[in-house]
Amino acid sequence: MLNHSDYKTIKKLFSTIAISLSALSISGCATQQNTSSSIENTVTIAANAQLAVEEFMVLGADAGIQLYVRNKRLSSMKSFTKDNVLLFVHGATYPSETGFDLRLDGLSWMDVLAQQGFDVYMVDIRGYGKSTRPAEMDRPAADNKPIADTDTAARDYAAAADWVRQRRSLDKINVLGHSWGTAITGLYTSRHSDKVNRLVLYAPVWLRKSASLTDSGGALGAYRQVTIDQARKRKDTGLKSGQNPQPDAWFEVWARETFASDPVGSKADPKFVRAPNGSVMDSRIFWSAGKPVYDPANIRVPTMLILAEWDADTPPYMAETLFPLLTNAQAKKLVILSEGTHSIMNEVKRFSLFNEVTRFYKDGAAK
Repeated sequence: MLNHSDYKTIKKLFSTIAISLSALSISGCATQQNTSSSIENTVTIAANAQLAVEEFMVLGADAGIQLYVRNKRLSSMKSFTKDNVLLFVHGATYPSETGFDLRLDGLSWMDVLAQQGFDVYMVDIRGYGKSTRPAEMDRPAADNKPIADTDTAARDYAAAADWVRQRRSLDKINVLGHSWGTAITGLYTSRHSDKVNRLVLYAPVWLRKSASLTDSGGALGAYRQVTIDQARKRKDTGLKSGQNPQPDAWFEVWARETFASDPVGSKADPKFVRAPNGSVMDSRIFWSAGKPVYDPANIRVPTMLILAEWDADTPPYMAETLFPLLTNAQAKKLVILSEGTHSIMNEVKRFSLFNEVTRFYKDGAAK
């Protein structure tokens, strides 16, 4: 396992990266047998280790919806099993890329997992990142009701997961969701435990005792607009003087990449990202009203809940309440990490998260 003391060595290793790109257009196809085209990138690391990077557009859960999927793995990788294939999904506001594949000082979480022998994927739900933006997002938000609720997102995730399983000829894969992504993957797994090997709920959403930081109140339109200043205020919520888990330079890298991901908001001044309001609607109807979106008793696979102690979006009480409700999980684990927030994956203590998740998945492979 990596630890924080290894970081200078890793940084030096990744400083030797050379990237060659073959420029192919991303386009969708009409049948499940041929649902993707790709941009293929080969990333050479330290002259003797290679990461293969591929990007795809795959069919979503409904006609006309295409989902952006990225894959990283060692280019020498030949064996794909339920233990080494993993699919990430993002939270309620930002796309997967700048959470799971943001290269801070030359290294992302996906890079780490790929180097450790995982065939790792991420997906953007409709309305996020490079995935299809529903037509409602081209009109004023107030013209339509909230779009892309948790049920819709879980069906999109299922479509991406089925595509990954078909690609690798597997019955099961590993699953990981962050924040609202834990509601997506929790619902997905409660419906399809037979297709999931191990489940990680990172910063898990559960019944609320406090207001959601993604809900500013008032009437909900189809989507909301979030600025960089709003993002900075949200990430600092609850932190005390002297608590600075993310260097300012790292936040600037994240903000630059994240706010470039919206083709409309990136051209505005100030820049913004548009985020579908389905998750906020569900927070009001379900999580804040004492009604869960899924039944944890229907999750029958080994499950880990993991978050950081300063998480103001999904505070530790949520995971602590959810944990005993996983009555039928084959095994379960609750981990609370020190000195981090909701986005510890992009903070100085990120290796504590990376190591725990890798250990959990590899524990399954060892049995």
